[in-house]
Amino acid sequence: MLHKFTNSLLLFLLTWHIAVGQGNDLIQITDLAKIITTTNQEITPKGNQVLFLKKFVEEKGNGEYSYKSQLWVSDLTAPFVSRPLTSSEYNISAFALSPDGKQVAYSRPKDNKSQLWILPLEGGESQVISQEKYGASNPVWSPDGKKILFTSTIPMWALEGQPDWDNQRPGRAYGDEPNYKAIEAGLAKEEIKANPDGTLEELRAYLAKNTSKNDPKVIDRLNFLGESDTNPDLLFSHLGIFDIASGTSEKITDGFQNFFAADWAPDGSYVLASSLKNIEHPDLTNQTEIWKINPSDKTTSVLFTLENHRVGNPTFSPDGKWILFGGQNLDEPSYNMGMLGIIKPDGTGFKWLTESLDRSISNGAWADDSQSIYFTGSNSGGFSLWNVEIKNSKIAPIISGPVGVTSFDLKGQKLVYSLTKIENPSEMFTSDLLNKNATQITKFNEGWLAGKKISKPSAHKLNTEDGFVIDYWVMEPIDKKEGVLYPTVLEMHGGPSAMWGPGEASMWHEFQVMTAKGYGVVYANPRGSGGYGKEFQKGNYRNWGDGPAADVLGALEASQAQFNWIDKDQLFLTGGSYAGYLTAWIVSHDHRFKAAFSQRGVYELTFFMGEGNAWRLVPNHFGYPWEEGVKEILDYNSPQTYVQNIKTPLLIKHSDADLRTGVRQSELLYKSLKILGRPVEYVRYPGEGHELSRTGAVHRRIDRIGRIVEFFERYVQHP
Repeated sequence: MLHKFTNSLLLFLLTWHIAVGQGNDLIQITDLAKIITTTNQEITPKGNQVLFLKKFVEEKGNGEYSYKSQLWVSDLTAPFVSRPLTSSEYNISAFALSPDGKQVAYSRPKDNKSQLWILPLEGGESQVISQEKYGASNPVWSPDGKKILFTSTIPMWALEGQPDWDNQRPGRAYGDEPNYKAIEAGLAKEEIKANPDGTLEELRAYLAKNTSKNDPKVIDRLNFLGESDTNPDLLFSHLGIFDIASGTSEKITDGFQNFFAADWAPDGSYVLASSLKNIEHPDLTNQTEIWKINPSDKTTSVLFTLENHRVGNPTFSPDGKWILFGGQNLDEPSYNMGMLGIIKPDGTGFKWLTESLDRSISNGAWADDSQSIYFTGSNSGGFSLWNVEIKNSKIAPIISGPVGVTSFDLKGQKLVYSLTKIENPSEMFTSDLLNKNATQITKFNEGWLAGKKISKPSAHKLNTEDGFVIDYWVMEPIDKKEGVLYPTVLEMHGGPSAMWGPGEASMWHEFQVMTAKGYGVVYANPRGSGGYGKEFQKGNYRNWGDGPAADVLGALEASQAQFNWIDKDQLFLTGGSYAGYLTAWIVSHDHRFKAAFSQRGVYELTFFMGEGNAWRLVPNHFGYPWEEGVKEILDYNSPQTYVQNIKTPLLIKHSDADLRTGVRQSELLYKSLKILGRPVEYVRYPGEGHELSRTGAVHRRIDRIGRIVEFFERYVQHP
């Protein structure tokens, strides 16, 4: 079945001609700040409206911008009137409709902590209802609408008791120190005098007070790197319940384990959540289970566990007879697909539903009849929506092709979803459950897109000599003239298990900017990409360089053979994260490119294991350096090994606070090339992490794209 509709996608795409939009204006770099997205749809109980988050950028003047996340509501009948429910002054992180549809609970900051708020939909002002010391988020209404389940994040030192795992600090044991919580948290006062010249306990109290001020940070964890800062403290997610009538709340979970992604039982008598009783330090396992929590007496127990699997995110079917959950086999976590399964409320009747699809699945939601589930996943360059029947695991595509379903909800016979298309990065649509009579609800991006010229990709396939089939796409420069040669950029994705395609939203703007600037664009999904199944994704095992490089270069060469407008003497190269790695790998082995831009990459793989929080990519894809033969494989696959061969002018970019790939990686590459006297420039962004290009400060995101254009323009000759 999957093979048939994938082929249909190819045939459909091959019939396209690269075209421009209706107008004469070009996409500009600053248009990045105009893109609006919609997400988190929730249809009202009556089915006549949908609530959603509108995410946009607000320009404050003088080149300053701020991100906004605002709660909106839209009618589901023409003319589809939409209006905001909250002020754009406050950012909404999550919301939930009450069962009767008369109120919405949401979380937003108050006094620098997320708290719960309630807004009456029939009129009235928002009111904050929680005052949790450690914040409250992710509201979930009880079935009777009288209570709200929420999540708080609590530091380890604030929890009662002692964990079951050993103290990670060498030579220290929890049981040997009755006051260890006070000491470790720097809370000791009169009980223990802080004195560097006193007893051992007084010395420890002195050191702990310094640690409590992060001066210095004391690290005893394996996963101590966050996204932009070191994170030595263990934090635990716990559940609480707010009672509407009494206006009070109480914690229902405790201990040294996380409880998250929770759902009420249909009768409201208990709660299910993802969790794991950590008998070893939480950094040492990725496994999760489904736990049952009884709010009345706060007892907890395991409902469902699967050996060597991560399972969680339980959701009851509308009729209460089944529980949907997500899971993944952990024996090859970088390659095994995420799947959906079901169990009965007593934990029996387990079966996987999506195993046959061979795609990594997310966002499962029950149909109202409790007989089928809708879900999304990356698929051959798009993000598709499928339906699976629980009785026979029969899977049917609902929305597929060169589009991306980024979020959705369904109620009765109505489906509402956000969609990325080539012509528009994000709008919201409604249809029946088979996506018939689909109608666009929002027009948030149409205004600024009116009159813009859009380059549309054509789809192609490359058959490699070693048996892989590589999807790639070609975009013409805007206003291309026959008989004229144009510079072309080979763009590459990271991950390495990410996936690009016409249905992938994050690169929409950059690709359109490059074509508006007179460049052609070629991009591909080399071996190792997601969206093509496990065996394809595993194609880069112990092979980050040779194989994927051959795939993307093969796509470029095939494009040159097919399109006579591509100037083979004016080729450019760029990519970020893993693709920053691949950029450096290619220019250290190939000299065809006029210039290249390597972004937030890793270049020395052994050191990467100690440099970034994505360090598990090393053992998952290669093994540990101390294992037999692995160090040699890591050295072979490290671009730094071949740095002396790099002659291509190279712009290297990294963010100061990038702890996912580690800024020292780029420093090593830059210093080496500078010592070698090669044409290299280095750009460092202050205060940013790995996600700069997607969620960083808007003015820096604009700067980043501008630097790509400016650097390439130094070496290009336009027709």
